[in-house]
Amino acid sequence: MLKKEKKSNLQKLGPVKFLSLGFLGIILFGGFLLSLPISSQSGKFTNFLDAVFTATSATCVTGLTTLNTAEHWSVFGQIVIMILIELGGLGFMMLPIIFFTLAKKKVNLSTRIVLKEALNLEEMSGVMKLTLYVLKLSIAIQGVGMLLLSLDLVPRYGVIKGLWYALFHAISSFCNAGFDLFGDSLVPFQNDPYILLVISALIVSGGIGFLVWRDLLNYRQTKRMSIHSKLALAMTACLLIGGLVLFFFSERNGRYLVQSDNFFTRLVNTLFMSVTPRTAGFYSVDYAAMSNPGLIITMFLMYIGGTSGSTAGGLKTTTFGVLLVQIVSLLKGRSRAEFAGRSIKETAVFRAMTLFFITLSLCVISVMLLSATEHLPRNGIEYVAFEVFSAFGTVGLTMGLTPDLTIFGKLLIIALMYIGRVGIMTVLFSLMSNNQKQEARFQYPYESVLVG
Repeated sequence: MLKKEKKSNLQKLGPVKFLSLGFLGIILFGGFLLSLPISSQSGKFTNFLDAVFTATSATCVTGLTTLNTAEHWSVFGQIVIMILIELGGLGFMMLPIIFFTLAKKKVNLSTRIVLKEALNLEEMSGVMKLTLYVLKLSIAIQGVGMLLLSLDLVPRYGVIKGLWYALFHAISSFCNAGFDLFGDSLVPFQNDPYILLVISALIVSGGIGFLVWRDLLNYRQTKRMSIHSKLALAMTACLLIGGLVLFFFSERNGRYLVQSDNFFTRLVNTLFMSVTPRTAGFYSVDYAAMSNPGLIITMFLMYIGGTSGSTAGGLKTTTFGVLLVQIVSLLKGRSRAEFAGRSIKETAVFRAMTLFFITLSLCVISVMLLSATEHLPRNGIEYVAFEVFSAFGTVGLTMGLTPDLTIFGKLLIIALMYIGRVGIMTVLFSLMSNNQKQEARFQYPYESVLVG
C-alpha cells in the first residue's frame, strides 16, 4: 500500500515540477561535491555559496564564475563541472534514457511525458526516437569538436593535457556553457583564428536546436522543413550576420580590442563577438574596453539567446521571430502571423508576447535591485545590466562584476541563471497549483480597450 501511495504522489508532482525540482536537485548535489576538499586545488573546503554558484552556472550552462575555474578547481572538481555542463546542456532526463536503453527496458509513460516537456515538444509521438537521436547527434558533434580542437591543443600542451582540454572545451562549447581551463577564456587564442572558428561552429551547433538539426539532416529524404526550423535558421542567420556587421563598425573591426594588425584575425574575432553572446560565454576580447554601442548590441544578443529545444538559454530566437512576424503581419493589415507560407498558431503568438513581457520585466527589476546592492564604479549601471542579461541568457560574459558580487547579488544571479535555463514559464507553472493552471469554465463578455 505504501508503494502505491508513493507512486501516486510522484505522478501528482507533474512533469513541469519534476523538471524544475530535478534541475534544482542536480545543482545542490553538484554544489555539495564542489564544496568538498577533493574538488579544490588547495585541498580545502570551498565556500558553499560559491560552490552552489558554480554548480548553478555549470548546470544552467552559463559560465559566470566567482572562482577561476583553471586556478581554483582540481581535476576532480573540473570533471564534476564538465558532467554538470553535459547534464544541464542535454537535460538531466537523458540519464534514465541511457539506463533504459542499456538495460533494454521499455520507457514508462511518466518518463515520456517529462521528456516531452524537456524537449519543448507539442506532441508525445516520437519522443523516444527524438531523444535517442539527440543523444547520438550530441555525442557525434562533441566528438568531432574534440578531434578538431586536439589538432591545435595537443601540440601546445602535450597529449594528455591537450586531449583533456579538447574534451572539456568541446563539451563546454557545444552545450553553450562558456567554462574554460585556460584561465582567461579565449584571450590567449585571440590570434588563433582556427580555435575561434572551431569553437564558434560548436556554439552554433548546440544553439540552433535538435529539431532543426533533424530537419536539416533529413531534408534530402523528406524535402520538407518545419516552420519552426525555417524561422530558427532565418533568425540565427540574421542575428549572426547583423551582429557581425554592427560590431564591425562599432568596434572598428576590433582595432582597439584585438592585438593584431591582420585583417582576417580581427574579422574572426569580430565574428566571435557576434557568436558568443548566443549564450556561449567564451570571450576573446576585454568587454570592459568595448564601446557603449558594442555593449548594447551584446546585451541585445544575450537577451535573445539561442533556439528553443537546444542547449541555449535566453528569450530564444524563435520567440523573438514570432514577435517580429506578428508585427510585420499587423503592419501589412493582417490579423494572423504568417511566415513561409504558413500561419503561426495564436497560442504561440500569445505565449511569445507573454514571455517577452515577463522576461524583460524580470531583467529590469533585477538590474534595479543589483544597482542598489552592489558596489559599482561611478555611473556603472552598464556593469549590472550586462551581468543580468548574461545570467538570464545563460551566457556567462561579464565586465568583471561577478567575483565582487555581494551575497544577495550571488543569490539573485543564481536565480536568474536557473530561470534562464529551466524557462520562466516552467518555473511559474511549477509554483502554481493545478487549479490555477486550468482554463476557466465560463467566459466573460468582450469589451474594447483603447490601445496605442
